[in-house]
Amino acid sequence: MPLDNTETQLRELTNELKRVGDNVSRTAENAMAEARRSGEVSDETKATADRLLTEQGKLSTSVNALTSQLEGLQTQNLEIEQRLAARGDGGRRDARQTLGQAVTANEAVKAYSGTGTVKMEVQNAITTASGSAGALGDPYRDPEVVGLPMQDRRIRDLIPSVPITDSSANYARQTSRTNAAAPVAEGGLKPESALAWGPEDAIVRTIAHWIPVSRQAMADLPQLQGLIDTELRYGLDLVEDAQLLAGDGLGQNLSGLITNATAYSGAAEAKISNPTLIDKLRVAMLEATLNLYPADGMVLNPEDWMVIETSKDAQNRYIFANPLNFSGPVLWGRPVVSTMAMSVDKFLVGAFRVAATIYDRADTEVLISTEDRDNFVKNMITVLAEKRLALGVKRPGSLIYGDFGLVV
Repeated sequence: MPLDNTETQLRELTNELKRVGDNVSRTAENAMAEARRSGEVSDETKATADRLLTEQGKLSTSVNALTSQLEGLQTQNLEIEQRLAARGDGGRRDARQTLGQAVTANEAVKAYSGTGTVKMEVQNAITTASGSAGALGDPYRDPEVVGLPMQDRRIRDLIPSVPITDSSANYARQTSRTNAAAPVAEGGLKPESALAWGPEDAIVRTIAHWIPVSRQAMADLPQLQGLIDTELRYGLDLVEDAQLLAGDGLGQNLSGLITNATAYSGAAEAKISNPTLIDKLRVAMLEATLNLYPADGMVLNPEDWMVIETSKDAQNRYIFANPLNFSGPVLWGRPVVSTMAMSVDKFLVGAFRVAATIYDRADTEVLISTEDRDNFVKNMITVLAEKRLALGVKRPGSLIYGDFGLVV
């Protein structure tokens, strides 16, 4: 059926359907009026309503059918127009074949002799390869930036700190005590005691490092500045931890706790049968106490602390650790600091709260400059981080440093 005829019929049927619909509405109004007047609807009105509803149903079915037919014709016309527009061969057969045309034209199909198998190649298949549809998909971007692991910094927490405003911290250390106190008879000469102090200096040292960054990177990557800041601060804190614990005092190094500590003698081990690592630490606590500085903590390497935690008795029972109810790193009632800043097979026991003081001259600061060397002409930025501090180990006798003897 031509497209124009179908549109005309559909228009006529639609108008007729509207007319019948209006009659149905009027008939319904008449029925309601009759019901209000007499309490019932007349047989004539009922018959009229039935006839109109039947006619309305038939017209609605015809309209739907013509609408579907019209849509089909429009689709066919569109396909024909597209094919004609796509033909650039002067009316010859379209060069691009459908899959069905490719199958029927394939030589393997023509030569099929009953083997039950036909091999065909599908050209220009769409895949996820970069040369096909792969570029249309965007991978999920996880906002997390995976950095390298960071070591805990624990030594600063053991030592009290105070801020200063000078390049060094001066304090007085008592060097001698001669106690001549004694009972004196009435009228007798009182004995004379002697005390002496000497000045000590804790020199402020600077810990610093820097990295170059392009201005474009800093401007285009919002996360970068925060990441650099975190990494530079971590680097300072890591070196500070090592310096506070074991700086050798040479050059620009701090003179750390271990460098100034009293060597472990282990004399009391002779009183213990088969002394263990736990026994050695208890003897070190005794030595600090004999120096009149009761220990308030100990520093161990994680490997040595693991050996202690897993110590067992003759019945293969854990001596003090309960794997199901671990209460924290404590030994002999003293907190244990497990840190990789301490070398394996070494230990430091002491009264850390009175042993030393950290003097903070300048807390960590991160500075950014474009004027460093030829940064301006290269569009580069120098990011510098530094901190300044001094360490005064005031009471070396309060720190006992020793060797477990497990590593030869």
